[in-house]
Amino acid sequence: MTVLNAHTLTRRIDLFTLRLFLTVAEEQQIRRAALRENIAPSAATRRIHDLEEVAGISLFDRQPNGMVPTPPGEVLARHLRLLFANLDVMGREVAQFTEGVRGHISISATAAIIIQLLAPAIAEFSRQFPLIDIELQENANVSVVNAVIAGHADLAMFYATDDVSCEALDVFECRTDRLVAIVPRGHPMGERTSVTMRDLLEEVLIGISPNTSLMVQMRKAAEALGGKLREKYRVNTVEVARSLVKAGLGVMIHPECMLPTADLTKLVLVKLDEPWAVRRLCAGVKRGEPIAAATKAFIAYVVDETLAATSTSSNGADPAVL
Repeated sequence: MTVLNAHTLTRRIDLFTLRLFLTVAEEQQIRRAALRENIAPSAATRRIHDLEEVAGISLFDRQPNGMVPTPPGEVLARHLRLLFANLDVMGREVAQFTEGVRGHISISATAAIIIQLLAPAIAEFSRQFPLIDIELQENANVSVVNAVIAGHADLAMFYATDDVSCEALDVFECRTDRLVAIVPRGHPMGERTSVTMRDLLEEVLIGISPNTSLMVQMRKAAEALGGKLREKYRVNTVEVARSLVKAGLGVMIHPECMLPTADLTKLVLVKLDEPWAVRRLCAGVKRGEPIAAATKAFIAYVVDETLAATSTSSNGADPAVL
């Protein structure tokens, strides 16, 4: 009897015999296994015997009512399940070269990222890759990352802020996003070239949902200065908040790229001079796990599209792949 190793296994045993071994381990009876694999019981018995000869050890405990895998047989079965699972993945990936990329992507993202990036990106991506189905979930920034870590989503689209831990993710930076202060026209701050968080603590602030990354950053910045946000009004979305600023009821911090041009007739945009005002918009997948072809295609599309858009924009910031 020989010792089992990769060389003897690949030279003397074919994949069908290995599949038959798994079927016998599941059915615990040669006749039922042979029926499943469409082979004569005598031929199945001979193949299992030949496999045991190559392994150099008994893989089954023959009993009057069937065959039960021995401990070495259980070990072999466990590895073979992984082998055939990988072969299935390989087959699907190779098929994509002839059939076009197909699959399903579950994306978790913040509302702001959906509005400023994902809505148009998904529409165009779906036209280019009609065989890929996309599921979109809206979550708070921290919850976006946690959804991927917990396996509830394939891809996280999030802001890489201080309150988000990215250690469990492989991260691809898509673009930078600047936060600015917006004030109603005629407001004294509208005459300034920049403001700081200390300046804003003296103003009535229009707040949005407290769990958003924007509000988390603002609260942390205020606490670091020993102050507190003066939120006289709190609403759920930046769109509603802007309407209150336009009415002269306060000021707010807002993503620069989400400010509609039409609103500039009633609002003034002022640079926010804080290190956290420049945010990195990132895509992330669970670290250490293979990335499906469909997800790879979407990440490549988003990064390429934002690179193209950024190269022609005024801020000139270049996204990077981390």
